[in-house]
Amino acid sequence: MSPLRIAFVSSEVAPLAKTGGLADVSAALPRFLHAGGQDVRVFMPLHGTIDTSGLELHAVDFLRDIPVRFGSRTYTFSGFTTRLPGSDLALYLIHCPELYGRPTLYTQDPDEHLRFGMLSRAVFHCCQHMGWAPDVFHCNDWHAALVPLYLKTVYAWDRLFGPSRTLLTIHNIGYQGVFGAGVAAELGFAGNERLLHQEDLAADKLNFLKSGILYADALTTVSPTYAAEIQTAAYGMGLDPLLRARRASLFGILNGVDYDEWSPERDPYIPVRFSADSLPNKGRNKKQLLGQLDLDYRPGVPVIGIVSRLTHQKGFDLLFDVMPAFLAAHDVRLAVLGNGESKYETFFAELQRGFPGRVCYYRGYSNELAHLIEAGSDMFLMPSRYEPCGLNQMFSLRYGTVPIVRRTGGLADSVDQVDPATGEGTGVVFEHFTTDGLRWALGFAMELWRDRATWRRVMRNGMARDFSWNVQGAKYVALYRRLRGH
Repeated sequence: MSPLRIAFVSSEVAPLAKTGGLADVSAALPRFLHAGGQDVRVFMPLHGTIDTSGLELHAVDFLRDIPVRFGSRTYTFSGFTTRLPGSDLALYLIHCPELYGRPTLYTQDPDEHLRFGMLSRAVFHCCQHMGWAPDVFHCNDWHAALVPLYLKTVYAWDRLFGPSRTLLTIHNIGYQGVFGAGVAAELGFAGNERLLHQEDLAADKLNFLKSGILYADALTTVSPTYAAEIQTAAYGMGLDPLLRARRASLFGILNGVDYDEWSPERDPYIPVRFSADSLPNKGRNKKQLLGQLDLDYRPGVPVIGIVSRLTHQKGFDLLFDVMPAFLAAHDVRLAVLGNGESKYETFFAELQRGFPGRVCYYRGYSNELAHLIEAGSDMFLMPSRYEPCGLNQMFSLRYGTVPIVRRTGGLADSVDQVDPATGEGTGVVFEHFTTDGLRWALGFAMELWRDRATWRRVMRNGMARDFSWNVQGAKYVALYRRLRGH
């Protein structure tokens, strides 16, 4: 069977540029495809924030100063190539300093629509100059969601792309790329306004993600449960009617985990490596974690870990009423790593002051500390309002750290509620986004903790689960082949 030709388009790819899980998937899935013999080429902006000092960055001779017209303005871009760190997978970086030389990946600048219009159009120009016809343009989130519409309009003349199909992956439907309708002509849609969403145009809007949902040949999102949830008014963020109309073309594929990076048997960031056959070594990581965070160590006292962006989505509002009382009633340790909205940062900082030696809040992000929290914690808390996929719960399972999660999105698809009578299950799952739900989950976890034999079985249950890209990536390959026709 001939290799698939995949143009993978993303605004961020780890470790070059990252704000969330999109970057992790945009590195791991193409790496899996490349290792499997597929012809995958990754396209992303050469953001001004990317540290190029450690990259072997090469100018592509046939991708120099290519003009792209947007309304009355013409921008030029050049293509650079490098290898994804830790792989020989080719990355193509779109170099347009006028649009991408900014201090952040995303901005509130008035040309934000052009920054990602350029990403979508530059991919076609790169393919044209390569003489390379992708079987599938795999577009990720709103930043690349105009690719399907461009294929049907601006680049419809080019027979090179005649057999090409498009796949749009929705990583988080809360981010849609909504701009004023006046940008339509500037983006290149003059004369094709009839193809844009008419109600949006009447309301003076152009929604990048909505356009992608309308015109992509297939849609995916990052977990089966999230695929069902976004077809409801509660989770669809206004796009649920359109998604219901396209439900036959919408697939939920759970993100995979890169076990080369996230595995306690080989993790370079933890002091003592371990496996399901050497669980006492996990306790040595716990001791190291508590010492590093200046928290009191006592044998038999559980540690709860949190590594997260501190945003409304992540559900930490539930902790405001529950966690102080829980800490007052139970001898536990809490290790929190993250930053975000000030009200959550303030809450965790005050919690640390209120429970010295028992709570540590590390504001910001540290990859090394994130690994140590996964390895050294006994429980991992994710009380999300909604969670398209989530990765930390799957990291936790691999490290024998029992997740406490709400039943939503990828959390529902990856964590199974423990049955104390049988020892089956991998974590603690609460149903409703309420303080009573979280209070029950924490209480259940403490009862389970006291049953040491069952707890160890639950740890091993989780460590035995396989969420690798070998499993999840194969589902994408099957979908690509379906789109190609064989």
